[in-house]
Amino acid sequence: CFFPVVLSLLCAGPLHSENWGQRLNTDNKKPSCDHCNQQLFCNCSHNGFTSVPSVTGSALSLDLSFNKITAVTNDDLTGHTQLKVLDLHGNGLAEIHPSAFDSLWSLEQLDLSYNQLTMLNYKWFSKLEALQQLNLLNNPYSYLGSPPVFGALVRLRKLALGGPSLNELRRGDLSGVTQLEELTVHANNLTSYDAGTLAHIWPLGHVTLSLHGPFLTNVTLAGAMIDDVSYPETPIILKDIHLIGVQSVQPFSKAAKRRIRYLTLHNVSVSDEAIVDLLVVLDGVPLTKLTIEDVTLTGEGWWEKASKTDHKSIDEFHIRNVVILDVYKFTSLLQLGFLLEYPRRVSVINAKVFVMPCLTSHLLKNLQYLDLSDNLLTDLTLVETLCGTTQTLMDIRVLNFSGNALKSLSTVSRLVTKFSKLTHLDISRTGYSFMPSSCPWPSTLRFLNISGAKFTAITPCLPKTLEVLDLSNNNLKDFTLLLPVLRELYLSGNKFLRLPSGLSFPNLQTLTIQSNTLNMFGKTDLQSYQRLENLQAGQNKFVCSCDFVSFVQLELRGGGGIELTDGVDSYICDSPFYLQGQPVDQVRLSVVMCHQVLFVSVSCGLALFVAILLSVVLWRIHAFWYLKMIWAWLKTKRNSRQRQQRRDKADTEALISFDAFVSYSERDAGWVENFLVPELEEPRSASHQPLTLCLHKRDFLPGQWIVDNIMNAIERSRRTVFILSENFVQSDWCRYELDFSHFWLFEGHATGEAAILILLEPLSKDDVPKRFYKLRKLMSSTTYLEWPQEDEKREEFWRSLRNALRGNDN
Repeated sequence: CFFPVVLSLLCAGPLHSENWGQRLNTDNKKPSCDHCNQQLFCNCSHNGFTSVPSVTGSALSLDLSFNKITAVTNDDLTGHTQLKVLDLHGNGLAEIHPSAFDSLWSLEQLDLSYNQLTMLNYKWFSKLEALQQLNLLNNPYSYLGSPPVFGALVRLRKLALGGPSLNELRRGDLSGVTQLEELTVHANNLTSYDAGTLAHIWPLGHVTLSLHGPFLTNVTLAGAMIDDVSYPETPIILKDIHLIGVQSVQPFSKAAKRRIRYLTLHNVSVSDEAIVDLLVVLDGVPLTKLTIEDVTLTGEGWWEKASKTDHKSIDEFHIRNVVILDVYKFTSLLQLGFLLEYPRRVSVINAKVFVMPCLTSHLLKNLQYLDLSDNLLTDLTLVETLCGTTQTLMDIRVLNFSGNALKSLSTVSRLVTKFSKLTHLDISRTGYSFMPSSCPWPSTLRFLNISGAKFTAITPCLPKTLEVLDLSNNNLKDFTLLLPVLRELYLSGNKFLRLPSGLSFPNLQTLTIQSNTLNMFGKTDLQSYQRLENLQAGQNKFVCSCDFVSFVQLELRGGGGIELTDGVDSYICDSPFYLQGQPVDQVRLSVVMCHQVLFVSVSCGLALFVAILLSVVLWRIHAFWYLKMIWAWLKTKRNSRQRQQRRDKADTEALISFDAFVSYSERDAGWVENFLVPELEEPRSASHQPLTLCLHKRDFLPGQWIVDNIMNAIERSRRTVFILSENFVQSDWCRYELDFSHFWLFEGHATGEAAILILLEPLSKDDVPKRFYKLRKLMSSTTYLEWPQEDEKREEFWRSLRNALRGNDN
């Protein structure tokens, strides 16, 4: 990157250098957005950005809508080669660099709607060969531009264009667009249109034309557009129009009338006279579905003029969101009897219908589907609508009375019993709160929706023939009713604490129980479901125990026999507290928590093994011996202060009772008693002054702790004589006496050579175990006496010993 920068600076001169410096400064301040989820969908909308923020280059979807981005530069989106969706709508965007989108080779969806683009540039889209959806609605451009803007978009399938400023469409404007699944054109203020501009787009799946202005001022122009997009299989939606009189329906040419099959009028103001005119114009047209949505109806309800028209081909009427200004004037539909006897599907939704007179119901001779949802029906008016027990609507298959003020379930069940072909009944979002113990139902009923009511309990009122049952958003806590052929059960939004038993639903394949009060579920809860394939149990307050977490993670990976179809994001831990809010699939619980018995068993076994191993090792290195020594040493140290105080009160010489304390092994007692004691305490020569020896057999106080005896003996003796042999190094108490003698010496309580070593037998330092480190040290630093085996050398031995014992006197 360095060399192109340097080259550009050298070639461009000072002015370019200054601009480049400003650009670097701008880049340094470029904002960033890190609101990206695991699927690499980055939501940066409503953040107040004034320029395109920096986002990870691996993003697949980038939503920048509803910010304040007024311009897109040539390098704002550089590097986003994997981006598939880019949303820039609602920004006030006025300027886009010609090569701003060049690096978006993988882009499939682009939304530039509701901005301030006054012109369209074909270079924006020249590299977007993968683009499938493009939205350019509601920008202030007045024409599409030349050369053709969409020429490079060979894969485009959904196109939305136009706005309040579009005033012309010319032949060739849509060159390159050969087929579309959806085409939306907002041309409310269109003043110029070349016939055939839209005609070359084939196949054309769905067309929405917003033609408010042309319908009022230039009917011919509107007719030309409608004629270009009229195909037998293409649904046409006309938006934002006013049908006031006969002139309003003239845009339907003879050619268009022959081809139109599906017509929708959306957001229209229409009079009864205009409806009659429309029916007259469409007389004989093979129209199969007429939809009117968001309609305002005016007039006095006169339909007589249309009674002679032929509309046998109409199979479905769909009317939604109707506002009747003078509703009291529209008292009867009997004059439209010619129109009502043919349709098999009729929907009148959110039209404030409080009753459909029985006489009108009689007119619907071929009706199989009736939707009167979101109206004002009551139990009483429903009786009138369905004509009580009179044989009416006998071909009906589907009834939808959802969103009405119905309160009696028994009334509905009684009214629909006569419909021997009824398979679907939707009575959701009503005021039902009580379910009777039994109800009559037609034997053909398979699908029942009673969601959004106020039931607290289930009774045998429900029919046994049901295959699909929706009881969502009630107040149910349990479900024990046997439904042998039920395949799908929806229980979301209730108060279930646990999954209902699968024994009641031997053929159940799909269970939805989201947003209840479930804490957990597992394999044992699902074993009773013999044929369950799909389960949706997310959005509950789960306790993330080990069993639950492992089970859900297995099912989410597809390792179990049941598929959790509501996705990983629906399963969130509510407790324990440290896992709250964490997705179950990301939870990692420790072995200690999930396998406590196994962990304790293994830990105890391991601890026992380590203890045994440690004991063996300690025994091998004589650690127990060292521990005993430490214990004895500590106890001796504790008593040392008392002995120090005793020494402070009395003269040291006054405390001396023995010339030497003799430390020896019990196995060497024979030598001590037969040689040492007689020679030193009972000398044969008068020139040898007797010495007093301290022997443990003779001089230790009975009943006193042996360590105290040893310390007292050492303290009261001028010297300590160690009789060294193999027996000595094997004796613990000899080791004690050696250590305490050193303690006495190193503490400064003795002077001179307090320790005297006598070797009864040849013994080198290497023969002494390493744990006798003080003895080994003494043998290295202290001259010792060896007991001679020859008699003639013993006199010299005794003389040297006496001199050593009386060393302080010399």
